[in-house]
Amino acid sequence: MEAAADLQDTASLTLKFKFNPKLGVDNPVLSLAEDHDPSDPWSLKRPRFCLLSKEEGKSFGFHLQQELGRAGHVVCRVEPGTSAQRQGLQEGDRILGVNNDVVEHEDYVVVVRRIRASGPRVLLTVLARHVHDVARAQHGDNAHLCPTLGPGVRPRLCHIVKDEGGFGFSVTHGNQGPFWLVLSTGGAAERAGVPPGARLLEVNGVSVEKFTYNQLTRKLWQSGEQVTLLVAGPEVEEQCRELGMPLAAPLAEGWALPTKPRCLHLEKGPQGFGFLLREEKGLDGLPGQFLREVDPGQPADKAGMQAGDRLLAVAGESVEGLGHEETVSRIRAQGSRVSLIVVDPEADRFFSMVRLSPLLFLESTGAPASPQDTCSASLVETGDPPLADTAEPPGPLGSHQCVLYPGPGGGYGLRLSCVASGPGLFISQVTPGGSAARAGLQIGDVILEVNGYPVGGENDLERLQQLAEAEPPLCLKLAARSRQGWEAWIPPGSGEDWALASDLL
Repeated sequence: MEAAADLQDTASLTLKFKFNPKLGVDNPVLSLAEDHDPSDPWSLKRPRFCLLSKEEGKSFGFHLQQELGRAGHVVCRVEPGTSAQRQGLQEGDRILGVNNDVVEHEDYVVVVRRIRASGPRVLLTVLARHVHDVARAQHGDNAHLCPTLGPGVRPRLCHIVKDEGGFGFSVTHGNQGPFWLVLSTGGAAERAGVPPGARLLEVNGVSVEKFTYNQLTRKLWQSGEQVTLLVAGPEVEEQCRELGMPLAAPLAEGWALPTKPRCLHLEKGPQGFGFLLREEKGLDGLPGQFLREVDPGQPADKAGMQAGDRLLAVAGESVEGLGHEETVSRIRAQGSRVSLIVVDPEADRFFSMVRLSPLLFLESTGAPASPQDTCSASLVETGDPPLADTAEPPGPLGSHQCVLYPGPGGGYGLRLSCVASGPGLFISQVTPGGSAARAGLQIGDVILEVNGYPVGGENDLERLQQLAEAEPPLCLKLAARSRQGWEAWIPPGSGEDWALASDLL
């Protein structure tokens, strides 16, 4: 608290919340009472919006990690020359929101899942480290720092099919964008959900904000008998302008879309699920997981699976970019019941064209994965797991042993990390309700042995990677450490970036 107060005095920083009656009390905007020089780091005074995009098979270009012992998700590295760097994402930024979802207090794996499920484009709401720390010191952990659009106020992705009156709209005439649409009463555009006075943002996944009028009319003519528009109504424009939020495609909700992803719920029968998963090249030329040889009358067929469907997610978690064996393991880890999210070839082509993930337009995943399902060190299916995880009493040197069995999703409910200047492998995250939590494991516990093999040397990273392939149960020998103990491992001057292994996103 004193450090935060000193920062406030030094920078003459006054933080306040500005409320807009139209946005409601749940949508505060963090602002400063004074203006600051843009070259001053304190000028990063309010949440910033970074709209990132990536090419197929590549990343957005930043690494994310969770702070040890604190809520929050921190950008620990930004790769040069990437979308993240170009859009102004900086090391130390706290992730407050993903698209229009507030994630600051969500579990780390949920945040990573949301970013990956967003597909080729994602809108991040971030706040600079120093401003975040002062805001929390002044307003407490429960203050709302992340601005969001109000309920039902979202850009729209509208699919329009020509009728005898054409597409049912005209475009405001000007040399160059932006453009607004004038609707024909009862026309195709109005029936497809385009709101009156809508601003036109994209045509078939291509931004038209900088198009000339001639380029726009040519683009619409080339669309043929149907076109997909990204539009924003006047209320959306107003709220985004007040919040400083871009009119971003990942915020959109679908209206009259020609196709959508499907969620299949399968229960294994005597002969299995009744389908074959194959790795094949997708429309983008990159490997994907496709469903083939769907057996008539078997669980997959009864659930609505079709040969040629592409698999997007298992138990609500995206499998985009995963290899074949890991995807199979995730399915097996679900046991006798599994939920799969798939798209048929038509839907695959559509969402590839508009450059958005189908998972953004799923009405319900039906059975989302729990955090302990995804914080997994093993994804191997077990036959008859014991009823409870066990832990032995502490040994003479404060050490104790525990035996962990995977939960329903194959995870143990813990996260392991290592730091060169510290004790080697230690527990950096424990998921409430998971196997590790039930066995009494705590953040900061040091791993002395894994399945009978000692750790604490040069091969700790290799040992950490091997856990993903270890057969259950997982036998750990640990030494407990207090919070003061693991805080003492932080090297001087290294800040918070030392603590956890990061995820490249």
